[in-house]
Amino acid sequence: MSTILEYIESHTTAEPDYLAQITRDTHLHVLNPHMLSGQVQGELLRMLSRMIRPRRILELGTFTGYSALCLAEGLIDDGELITIEHNDELEDTIRHNLSLSPLGQKIRLLIGDAKEMIAAAKFGCDELFDLVFIDADKREYCTYYELVYPLVKPGGFILADNTLWDGHIVDPAYDRDKQTIGLRKFNQLVADDSHVSQVILPVRDGMTIIYKPL
Repeated sequence: MSTILEYIESHTTAEPDYLAQITRDTHLHVLNPHMLSGQVQGELLRMLSRMIRPRRILELGTFTGYSALCLAEGLIDDGELITIEHNDELEDTIRHNLSLSPLGQKIRLLIGDAKEMIAAAKFGCDELFDLVFIDADKREYCTYYELVYPLVKPGGFILADNTLWDGHIVDPAYDRDKQTIGLRKFNQLVADDSHVSQVILPVRDGMTIIYKPL
């Protein structure tokens, strides 16, 4: 008998070849390959982006580029995705992976601290974002949210990954874990924010979809 995850994977659109290659290479050559979005979450990101049809996307936390390429699927013809990765040791890997698809030409990679770059608005454009994907340091999610909210267009969306944190979010055994604490604070911050509406989807590690009203 297959597990629920295996059943979901077998009934979800398969990865295109370039994403499958990134998946294989990440698991072979990069530490913590579980951080990769993967087939199911990647397809969700692709679908959400296609629904929104964004002109500008901001991603915090690139890892090996998988999620950026998924999100880029929905960009309009002259759209751009800006992705920020703190770990400079991944830069060559990311640039190689982005080159595997024509979508990589729509993606601008920045290496550095996301908080500093957002605060300094180092994007080379004053236009607001239609979509923001938060998938960086879990301890800093509240700070990221407060920084990116003003950069999101009315009618735009913020996605936050790992918001169920493999179930640790409700497990007292993790009450002193700083990443779990950071995610709990973020989830409560968003739940208490009367300016937005939000839902947590139990996909993979949990994904929160936040809508900034018009």
